[in-house]
Amino acid sequence: MAETVRPIHPLTTDEAWAFTASRASATTFFFDFDGVLSPVTDDPDASQPVPEVLGVLERLADSVARVAIVSARPVSFLRSRFADLDHVDLHGLYGLEVWHDGQVVTEPAALDFVPAMTELADQARTELPAEILVEYKRLSVALHYRTAPDQGRTVERWAHEQAERLGLRIQHGRMVVELKPPVDQDKGMVITEGVRNAGCAWYFGDDMSDIKAFDALRAREAVDPAFFGMAVAVANPETGAEVSSAADLTLESPDAVAAFLTEGLRRF
Repeated sequence: MAETVRPIHPLTTDEAWAFTASRASATTFFFDFDGVLSPVTDDPDASQPVPEVLGVLERLADSVARVAIVSARPVSFLRSRFADLDHVDLHGLYGLEVWHDGQVVTEPAALDFVPAMTELADQARTELPAEILVEYKRLSVALHYRTAPDQGRTVERWAHEQAERLGLRIQHGRMVVELKPPVDQDKGMVITEGVRNAGCAWYFGDDMSDIKAFDALRAREAVDPAFFGMAVAVANPETGAEVSSAADLTLESPDAVAAFLTEGLRRF
């Protein structure tokens, strides 16, 4: 049987799904968590995937080569939300942690920074305004100012001072600044490695860090004429315009993502 020709961007969703179905056994689907599978909440610990997500991810994992979640959340958090999904890989903390085949693998170079992150979280709770939510993730510390947007500059300034003092890196997100180890690892690198042997891949994201994942799909297409990548943005009022402009397709919400996947699976 003749090989299906890769569609050319921009393309319709029908074309994208048709090609994906023809390459299902060589296709990987990647998803961010917050804002993509779950609505963004003021309290990060309260975030839950929308009700339809678990079922649709399970069906998707049965239909394609691989399904993975690539998130700033720790693997422990992702496991608490997706423990029943045996065939979904979890990349936590931008890939510093990976859950695959029942095991967690942590980037060794990041482990040296656990004591510094513990102290940094305590320091943030003491020095930053009380409205700032300090999320300790073992290998990183996220400073959320969603409930106090007027404190954004204060948080940014404090974070950059600490990053310079401790030799850490800064990751900006939706109403959040995250301090993480100076280890070369981000969502783009996760996708670059994840599509190395894939014939087709989709990535669903909603934040600035997801643009690197979109870029990784484009880079793979540039060097492999047989590879097809589909970048999907999930719109939001904070970073939506910039993320959407880098994507092939924009969906309006996590509920829309679940509905989109449900409809697409009918093509398989």
